[in-house]
Amino acid sequence: MIFDEFDPKEDKIFRLIDNEGQVLNASLMPDLDDEIIVKAYKEMLFARVADEMAVSYQRQGRMYTYPPNMGQEAIAVAAGLVIRHEDWLVPVFRELGTWLAKGVSLKEIFLYYMGNEAGSNFKNAHHVLPFSIPIASQVQHAVGIGYSIKLKKIDEVAFTFVGDGGTSEGDFSEALNFAGVWQVPVVFTIQNNQYAISVPVRSQTKSINLAIKSYAFGIPGIKVDGNDFFAMFLAYKEALEYARAGNGSVLIEALTYRKGSHTTSDDPTKYRDKGEETEWAKADPIIRLKKYMDHKGIWKEDETALIEQYRTEVDKQFEEAEHFTPYQLEDVFQHTYVDMPDDLRRQKLEYEQFLTWKENRK
Repeated sequence: MIFDEFDPKEDKIFRLIDNEGQVLNASLMPDLDDEIIVKAYKEMLFARVADEMAVSYQRQGRMYTYPPNMGQEAIAVAAGLVIRHEDWLVPVFRELGTWLAKGVSLKEIFLYYMGNEAGSNFKNAHHVLPFSIPIASQVQHAVGIGYSIKLKKIDEVAFTFVGDGGTSEGDFSEALNFAGVWQVPVVFTIQNNQYAISVPVRSQTKSINLAIKSYAFGIPGIKVDGNDFFAMFLAYKEALEYARAGNGSVLIEALTYRKGSHTTSDDPTKYRDKGEETEWAKADPIIRLKKYMDHKGIWKEDETALIEQYRTEVDKQFEEAEHFTPYQLEDVFQHTYVDMPDDLRRQKLEYEQFLTWKENRK
């Protein structure tokens, strides 16, 4: 396993192509057909276009707060190519490429960020949990699912994600501790994009890296170049095989960079400098994969036309979300409890009175 060769105690990083798309270690390159590589690039490009347009919709006041995925596409798309139909996706909110691969629609994603509960009802996605906003709570859910998988002795694996800031939460340590003790089939990914909102990793931990945290819990860990599609693909492939074989969990630290804001309510210029952003721009995952394909002569398409096609599709799904059935007031109150408690009944009545007053003022 590459997990043995790239020891986080030595702060080794697993990388297969450099920033110019040149292969660094041919012996470890995954055996992928040109068609799969092109497919991966298209999925990364689509995610980038959808993400940029989502930020634009939010700035136009047509959608609420949105967390950009820009710069982290290689991680999500690589996971999306490895994760199987029967596997579980337990996400945070920056895995757009994986959601799409599992069958979540952009329309549902847009509905979610419009505040519509229907955006969490993934009609064509199998084994996908809703987005998790409380920091690191989802990793415990993934371990619970993993325990169920092991108990039932079925061929499934849970994939879950957390940010670098989430590693400071108690939920993270508790989840990995139980995962190690129970040897459950869970693939943990830390998307280390350098900042937990405004707090840099250097202020988050004194550990040499984040992958080394796996040692405390008795599971394999590896630090991977998260902007290298091939490295991420192979790391996920080996992690899946390891978990399926009944060996337990693995921890992947995907070293990447959040090119945009933490969310659209954040201003990264307050805590980042241009020099840092310029340096990380050289490692952009989409540019790197494109350079690799250019070296190999496997990219034949008109990218400008492709981007326009993607923009049309994104606009179509956003407009469908915008014109979705109006959100019913009852849905705000009735889905938490089987029998609505008195305090929620009072809140519902108060809000109905407010809406009546508001309507009478017109």
